[in-house]
Amino acid sequence: MKKIMAGLSAAALCVCCAAGQEPVRSPETSYGDTVRQLGVIKNTAEASPGYTLFAPKHYTSIYLVANDGQIVNEWKSQYEPGQSVYLLPNGHLLHCCLTKNKSFIGGGEGGRLEEFDWDGKLVWEYVLSDDKNLMHHDIAPLPNGNILAMVVELKSLEEAVKAGFNPDAVNDGKLFPDYIVEIQKTGPKSGKIVWEWHVWDHLVQNFDKTKDNYGDVAKTPGRIDPNGSGRRVKAFWNHFNSIDYNAKLDQIVISARGNSEFWIINHGITTAEAKGTKGDLLYRWGNPSTYQHNGKQMLFQQHDSQWTPDGCPGAGNILVFNNGLGRGYTSVDELTAPLNADGTYALKSDGTYGPDKLVWSYTDPDPKTFFSQEISSAQRLPNGNTLICAGVHGTLFEVTPDGKTVWEYVNPVTTRVLKQGETVPLDHRYHAQNAIFKAQRYAPDHPAFAGRELKPRGLLVENLENPVSPERRADQEHANMKPDDGGGSKPRDGKGARK
Repeated sequence: MKKIMAGLSAAALCVCCAAGQEPVRSPETSYGDTVRQLGVIKNTAEASPGYTLFAPKHYTSIYLVANDGQIVNEWKSQYEPGQSVYLLPNGHLLHCCLTKNKSFIGGGEGGRLEEFDWDGKLVWEYVLSDDKNLMHHDIAPLPNGNILAMVVELKSLEEAVKAGFNPDAVNDGKLFPDYIVEIQKTGPKSGKIVWEWHVWDHLVQNFDKTKDNYGDVAKTPGRIDPNGSGRRVKAFWNHFNSIDYNAKLDQIVISARGNSEFWIINHGITTAEAKGTKGDLLYRWGNPSTYQHNGKQMLFQQHDSQWTPDGCPGAGNILVFNNGLGRGYTSVDELTAPLNADGTYALKSDGTYGPDKLVWSYTDPDPKTFFSQEISSAQRLPNGNTLICAGVHGTLFEVTPDGKTVWEYVNPVTTRVLKQGETVPLDHRYHAQNAIFKAQRYAPDHPAFAGRELKPRGLLVENLENPVSPERRADQEHANMKPDDGGGSKPRDGKGARK
């Protein structure tokens, strides 16, 4: 990346930290740092108009910014994100919160939901965080006002063995399988679970004939093989990291990072029906080896699988941020699922789900220059462009269908708001501390903005007069390092050397 720090705009306004005591945040030890240009790097007429919502991963404020970097709204929480944030049609903000529940460690922890009105008043809160369950990563607001959320539940090694797991492969002596809940708000500080779907109800395995769920994995693609990954099983086994809802189909798509697949399930059934065959997977895509079929692996520990909404080119297709762990580069991939008229999905003659080819895919001309190995997101915009969040680098950028970058923004917020010219610290995984889990662009005619004047409130950071887009959105050296490899967990000094 080119080091360009000269030429600050004298007219730019900078938003200062509010006076008074700051909310408590996670202590961060620096494992080195990286030189970055901050704020708006590129803003062209080809960018899709609107306002971008993001929550810096190590901070407690949430920002809505215009394409020129001007803040048009800010919400303040006492919690870091855990992990997503969304605007509702009424202008309220839904904020997933990190509760620091030490019973569940594995990435993407949450545990609490908050709803703020447009002016920042907390109007609803809900906690699902104890020693047996933890909400995490992402939510999906529903048209009826309810919320779909992803939760992990504790299972012992004994329960895992009973379910057909190879006991020698259970890495942590326990499991945190996922389930989905639908939450109905019942009061300012309460909610009721009105629907559930559990992975644990949909297992099939051919490891242990003595178990009730023994069967032919290859002939049962609607069920999940406990030993299907072929690797040692971490506690965060499925590692769901995104959820999206399709109202027309009444279906849910889930990104199952642990399987390098996304799954689609039926929401139009009861909780009782969801425990049986009606709750089996309707469709899965990305890694046929997980249900014991040959075929090309297409996804590599992906994030943010979602249907492209009506009003956008490719409506009904599925877009996914394909992180590329194990492959060495990132892509954003779009596909058309083989949907039948009755809402089911067609299997190919070889027993796997297509498609074999993508509708569209973005990566850099040299793929190794775009690698965001964890977190991150992608969103199709109304003008056909795609907003991409390279999460571990804190970089948001928008590309045209032919891959041209037309807008780019680097988050200037770590555990504090940085000034232009300051370096960005790295955390223990060598992720930049200005990381962002997910970003969303909202069009100017979104219902949340109806009757509201979105006045510019200033910039988070002074923009450079002549910024230059980075040559790389990857830090290969740090991406290849792991905290448990060769002493890599030791903090680094300011020059990147281990202390």
